Amino acid sequence: MEQKSNAFLEKEKVGTLMRKYAVPCIISLLVAALYNIVDQIFIANASYLGSYGNAANTVVFPLTVVALAVAVMIGDGCCAFVSISLGADEKENAHRSIGSAVVLCILASILLTALYFLFRDPILTMFGGRVNEETFRYSKEYFIYISMGIPFYMFGQAMNPIIRSDGSPRFAMISTLAGAVINIILDPLFIFVFRWGMMGAAVATVIGQVVTALLAVWYLFHMKAVKLEKVSFLVSGRLTKKFLPLGICSFLSQISLVAAMAAINNMIRKYGALDPVFGQTEYAQIPMAVVGIVMKFFQIVISISVGMAAGCIPIVGYNIGAGRKDRARALFTRLLTAEAAVGAAALLIVELFPRQLIAVFGAANESAYYTDFAVKSFRIYLCMMIFACVNKATFIYLQSLGKALLSTVLSMVREVVFGVGFALLLPLFFGLDGVLYSMPVSDILTFLVSAAVIRYTYRTLK
Repeated sequence: MEQKSNAFLEKEKVGTLMRKYAVPCIISLLVAALYNIVDQIFIANASYLGSYGNAANTVVFPLTVVALAVAVMIGDGCCAFVSISLGADEKENAHRSIGSAVVLCILASILLTALYFLFRDPILTMFGGRVNEETFRYSKEYFIYISMGIPFYMFGQAMNPIIRSDGSPRFAMISTLAGAVINIILDPLFIFVFRWGMMGAAVATVIGQVVTALLAVWYLFHMKAVKLEKVSFLVSGRLTKKFLPLGICSFLSQISLVAAMAAINNMIRKYGALDPVFGQTEYAQIPMAVVGIVMKFFQIVISISVGMAAGCIPIVGYNIGAGRKDRARALFTRLLTAEAAVGAAALLIVELFPRQLIAVFGAANESAYYTDFAVKSFRIYLCMMIFACVNKATFIYLQSLGKALLSTVLSMVREVVFGVGFALLLPLFFGLDGVLYSMPVSDILTFLVSAAVIRYTYRTLK
């Protein structure tokens, strides 16, 4: 009898598999997060851009998150479905779903790019771009070139989890890392040497994304567990209906983050204008720039959290398909423990070293108001990161079990009901500080729900 593809996922030690799959996934997501963060660091330290450029970066950032949301819905959903299919030895479903995912990603990226260019000014306004004229001008410049790279960005991000499902987490990591290294090399060249400003930062990012996309294309023709054929790229409605729901949680966790960003940016613009300091035109962009930086640091932490959980998707999916609930349960325990440790380490950093963190983002070139607001923002906004990490891991783990509906509902509660709701409500009582309080309050309430779900999950895996 022929051995099933990726049979080692059912036999190798759970801890060893978690390290093998989670570490490359974490690095891949960290590198993806660093694309935008690296831009912001170099922009912040360019004296001719400063906090205006930083604020512009914050305005445009949600647009890349929308693109990422669509990409991970396709990629993560396909990854989970392929892993389950390989565990059940259904290779036909595996290669047909990958081909369908490739075509869907290309079509979606072209459509999204067209929409961005058609509605540029309203989109930038929606995310707080009109906080002052200088910020809006920089936002438009950065937006043009970032939007041009959307198809490459989406393709690279969608293929990354699919490559992992084929048993090649290391290649997935290397392809993303290669693009990021190129971005890091080109950013200072374009910004400080050529003085291309926001255009230079965006072009460096896009070139890195093109490299990652090209490496993903190469891998599709050299897959191991799955072999793609011409028929693979005929979109299968039957399979698409099966794998897309498995990626809905990933989609909603990203797209709802965009809704929260829109709410936060507009509340910052509204209540910042009422602040005695930030109501002044020359300081108006500071709250938006600072909160954008704090959110980018949070993105680094949550990338580690999501990377650990997403790295477990192929392992859990395969073992559930093979009927090994005991291994899936053991992996869940390891995952929750690791997530809590990551959150605790990040909490210590933001509480003890906020001034050092903001110094990386050009604090030396800004007023004292910039640093003071940043210190307060780091300490308040991110004070419940332990709960945030555990919450995120719980949602993604449910996704790997094929519980798409429950995972989706929980994600919506966190990001939309709590995330957007408190971002709009708390500033009514606490002004600009209310925006900062919205994050920890949301994480605490979400954890109360997650605790019940964790208990339920353990019971279902007996």
